[in-house]
Amino acid sequence: MFALRHLIAFGLALALAGGALAKPTPVEPVTLAPTETQRDVVTLVTQLLSNSRYHYHPLPLDDALSASIYDRYLEALDRDRMYLLATDVERFASLRTGFDDALRERRLEPAFDMFNLYLQRVSDRTRFVRDYLKTDIDLDAEETWAYDRKDAPFAKDTEELDALWRKRVKNDVLRLKLAGKPMEAIRETLDKRYANFESRIRSTRGDDVFQTFMNAYTSAIEPHTGYMNPRTTENFNVSMRLSLEGIGAVLQVNDEDITVIRSIVPGGPAALSGQVKPGDRIYAVGQGDDGAMVDVVGWRIDDVVELIRGPRETRVRLDLLPADAGVDGEHQTVMLTREKVKLEEQAARKSVLTVGEGEAVRRIGVIDLPTFYQDFEGRRRDEPDYRSATRDVAKLLAELKQEKVDGVVVDLRNNGGGSLTEAVELSGLFIDRGPVVQVRDAGGRIDVQRDGAAGTAWDGPLAVLVNRASASASEIFAGAMQDYGRALIIGETTFGKGTVQNLVDLDMFSRGGRAGFGQLKITVAQFFRVEGGSTQNRGVTPDIGFPVTLDAEDYGESSYDNALPWTRVEAAGYATQANFKPLLPLLEARHETRAKDDPEFVWLAEDVAEYRRQRAEKTISLNEATRRAERERTEARRTAREAERKARGLADAHAGATEDDGLQADERNVAADAKREADARNQPPDVLAREAAHILADAIDLLRDDRALAAQVLPAEGTPTASDAKRIR
Repeated sequence: MFALRHLIAFGLALALAGGALAKPTPVEPVTLAPTETQRDVVTLVTQLLSNSRYHYHPLPLDDALSASIYDRYLEALDRDRMYLLATDVERFASLRTGFDDALRERRLEPAFDMFNLYLQRVSDRTRFVRDYLKTDIDLDAEETWAYDRKDAPFAKDTEELDALWRKRVKNDVLRLKLAGKPMEAIRETLDKRYANFESRIRSTRGDDVFQTFMNAYTSAIEPHTGYMNPRTTENFNVSMRLSLEGIGAVLQVNDEDITVIRSIVPGGPAALSGQVKPGDRIYAVGQGDDGAMVDVVGWRIDDVVELIRGPRETRVRLDLLPADAGVDGEHQTVMLTREKVKLEEQAARKSVLTVGEGEAVRRIGVIDLPTFYQDFEGRRRDEPDYRSATRDVAKLLAELKQEKVDGVVVDLRNNGGGSLTEAVELSGLFIDRGPVVQVRDAGGRIDVQRDGAAGTAWDGPLAVLVNRASASASEIFAGAMQDYGRALIIGETTFGKGTVQNLVDLDMFSRGGRAGFGQLKITVAQFFRVEGGSTQNRGVTPDIGFPVTLDAEDYGESSYDNALPWTRVEAAGYATQANFKPLLPLLEARHETRAKDDPEFVWLAEDVAEYRRQRAEKTISLNEATRRAERERTEARRTAREAERKARGLADAHAGATEDDGLQADERNVAADAKREADARNQPPDVLAREAAHILADAIDLLRDDRALAAQVLPAEGTPTASDAKRIR
């Protein structure tokens, strides 16, 4: 989803090489204004969000909510307080209690006025930075840059803001200098970086501003309610169905404002043509055999994508400059026929790990599931091959059975959720009928969603690997597996998102069937585990814990100031399949012993500790000697680790990783960067997945060798919960 602060971060991270410092050119002021369609959307959204028939936790549109909207919108514009002045903020102070009235009256001008002023301040900062880059920059001073400015005050005047920006630019300079770039190239790189940043900010459209403001409103009610404009809606749908109709290429804009092919989707039209490769630059796009070629240099990436996407079996022409050609090289025109492209890189995938020694050797299958995806439209139309996470995992389990694995680890790290239906149906692959999750709506009614399919796809040993970024549907699945005693839960306490959202197509409410209203993602219910507790705020606590990377106050549901509280309902009737409590101390002891002797695990713990130390400091030195010494220590540590890996015969778990080069994605060699990403995706499971496999193998061995322990952990029949055993019969 487009967010102005994401665009800011992306733009500030650009870099370039070669050429003289560009002369700043005057730019015409841009003034964006709302449309009548947007006013109609506001009317619909305010009605839906204030009605308990639609929202699980509606709030009145009053001065209190207005203050929250104002704060969130201000944060979206200038999260780090690096553009607006205190006087600018004071100028709009009346909106703290005025946005509620403006929304009721369909007045969007105040929000657009704030953005237009922000846009002017971006121009002011860009002009200052480009002038500062022409001066002698002192990197010997003993000073620091406090980069975490989320709670800092706004600068009281231009002089104070200039001082902050000098430090910010010094940090950019140091990163590039420590990466070995000469000062002349550094000035050129950063000058172009900030010029491009302003250009991209100035390409912001009214739809973008409106979406950002509406999300300030929706998130003020509850963190997971949100608005998506039509273009964002289509991108969301692509991510859920894991397919699109187009040529099968991932695009990005480089630092020359030219669209570049970043990677090719295997099996798509671009790949099958053999005429397109990563790094090729797109200068123009034409429709069909003879449609006019449209110059797309300087275009926003989403506009270029929209030109290239299209219905299957239609044709599109690309004017390409090959990756290995110079700027004056010969262009090529490539004709491609659009087809349905499956995005396999985001789908579930498997690997097999061999752990243990001698007779204790075990083969453990690892299924990596990035998201709970489903092609909703394909399922609604009853297409035989519609895409879903459950279908894909079922296929992988069948393959793992053929490969005779001893156990399976489902890796849900960084899986932020997705379809609730998929979470229920995926659980059904591992339990033979029964409740999976309880869903309570705004009226207090509870719907117990069940797996009704007989049989399982895998009834063998199971573990689920999670971290702090495992959320929503991931927590439903992990919680169900834990409550049933079906799987060991390993990793970190999860995110804590225990709410359910529905997508409301706002076009349904438009007069005359007008399109272009977008969608509202609205919180309609809260889910509860079958044992009765919610994952809201608390998440799922693992049976065996790994080093905690993110603190609850910094990341997760508990970090939101308006998150719904934890609560519980009556437990559903279900039968537990195992009680792992007697087993956990033994597994923990073996894990700790192994972790102390595993250099990768030791290094991970060291890196987590160092990350947490740096995060707590929230400052960085701007003295070149100090930074160089820090970089040398880091390089020495990396070299020592590589030597130990080689001596122990360990695979390089960080193949393709590079030192900080001070550059952003659009400043690097696209083809080389894409290859590094592909190499990283093809690496074997990391140390945490490997350790999870070891833990599951330990459980298998302990239960095989100790019959008394097995009798405690694995009762002959499922044990009914005390809450309502009658409901099981």
